[in-house]
Amino acid sequence: MSTETAALQEEEREALLSIYEGDEFFRQIDSSTFQYKYGVNDSGKSFVLELKWGPNYPEELPVINMDVFYNKHVISSLKQKVIELVKSEGEQFLGISMTYSLFEFLKEKFEDLIAEQPENPVEHEMDKLCISEQDSSQNLKKEKKEQLTKAQKRRQWNRLDSKREKPRGWNWVDIVKHLSQTGSKEDNNPVS
Repeated sequence: MSTETAALQEEEREALLSIYEGDEFFRQIDSSTFQYKYGVNDSGKSFVLELKWGPNYPEELPVINMDVFYNKHVISSLKQKVIELVKSEGEQFLGISMTYSLFEFLKEKFEDLIAEQPENPVEHEMDKLCISEQDSSQNLKKEKKEQLTKAQKRRQWNRLDSKREKPRGWNWVDIVKHLSQTGSKEDNNPVS
């Protein structure tokens, strides 16, 4: 990182902290990572945008992150749309401080963007899961399972305990039985 870049970042950091002083929606995570929350706290119609400066910021775009824990309820298409919008807006600010401008740009676009977000995203995701489970269950029905006879099933069941595992020691060797079948050393080597 050049001294000029470091100076620009320090200057912008100070400006952001003074502009957003007292703003409960703004957070500085570390010296180069900033978050801004849009919408009403803890509602399905809100999200957090995180911008992380790289070593060459502002000559390059910050890393735009929508995969923060708070955004677990946000649908993926909305996350992707926010990232694309912020990237395209940031392109015009390359070379100058842009974090404040990107946060404010998203404030203006928030109402249009959040319209895509369902009121209850958990139900929306559950609907998607149900649809995908139906598809997968149809695929499973297409695969034909091997059919076992009752006797084969009984033999398999008898080999397993109640937890569907083989009992402890199932492969242990009974030493006494083994020695009685093989004989002792003296029997195998007759003395002359």
